[in-house]
Formats: sequence, structure tokens, C-alpha cells
Amino acid sequence: MYDTSDIKKGLRIEMDGEPFIVIEFQFVKPGKGSAFTRTKVRNLITGAVLDRTFKSGEKLKPADTEDRTMQYLYSDGNYHFMDSGNYEQVSLENSIVGENANYLTENMNVEVSYYQGRPIGLSLPNFVVLEVTETAPGEKGNTVTGASKPAIVTTGYTVNVPLFINEGDNLRIDTRTGEYVERVKSES
Repeated sequence: MYDTSDIKKGLRIEMDGEPFIVIEFQFVKPGKGSAFTRTKVRNLITGAVLDRTFKSGEKLKPADTEDRTMQYLYSDGNYHFMDSGNYEQVSLENSIVGENANYLTENMNVEVSYYQGRPIGLSLPNFVVLEVTETAPGEKGNTVTGASKPAIVTTGYTVNVPLFINEGDNLRIDTRTGEYVERVKSES
């Protein structure tokens, strides 16, 4: 069991029979009364964010979660991954993968989270490199204006990019925000 003094960002706890992760916390010691910890927690299954307050000394149940490193193989409506440890293959539904599908490329390593033995979600690296497959032609000299245009990358995801980006360019994209970070020189 966890105590309220153990609360920190990223702590996984179980409340009402479901797993939650602490995304924000604040310890409060008012002048009058007992201390407490104010938290924001996200449900690992539904993604719902709740505000919860825990009194000092309250006990919290650890969530029965496990993360496994897996390699993305392919998609046929479901998304197929292979466990890097025991080579066991797992199929995840679109509801579990969600918007992460915009960044998945073959052979990419991801962390798949399990709760009580069943997959509930996955975590991607913070940045991925994807190639532009379709965009309007690049314009020279238009680098300072801050204007942008849409570009479609290999996964089918559309991202706003600066005007100087061309088809065939490799882009670093932040998977947390879905935004363009920089153009990457190809490794060939």
C-alpha cells in the first residue's frame, strides 16, 4: 500500500477498481486543520481526468500494471505487436491504440501497458521521424514568415509544417502534441 507521502507524478494507483496515474499533485498544509494532497489523476483505461484530494495518512492501493517493450509489426484493422522478450504476438484494437496510430511505423519499439493481464494502452517514444509523402511545393526564401502548410506523412497523418518543407523530407514530430519539431537529414 502507498501512503499519501508516496504520491508523485507518474504513480499508478487503483481507485474504484480501475487503474489511474497521477499527472499532477500538490501538498497542502493549511494553517488550520490537517494537511492533504490535492491531485489530478487520469484513468488509464478511459483517459478521463479527475481531481482527487487525499487526507494525510490515507492509504492508496497500487495498480496492478505492467509495461512490456514490444515491436510494432503491422495493421489489418487491429494492430499487431511482438513482445521483445518472449516473441509472443499480441493484437490490439483501434480503441486501445487510438491516436497513437498516427505515428506507428513498422518495427518501432513501444511500451504496451497491461492491467491485470490485459492490454490497456501504449506509450510511444516522445519523438518519431516520418517522411513527407504529399505537400504543396516548397518555396525558397519563405522561412521567416512563420506561415505553414499541411503535409501528409507516411502514416497518413497530416501535420502543419513550414513552407520550405518538400515531399521526401524527413520530419521529427512530437508524439505528445502531434506537432512538427524539425526537418531531419536522411541517414543514407
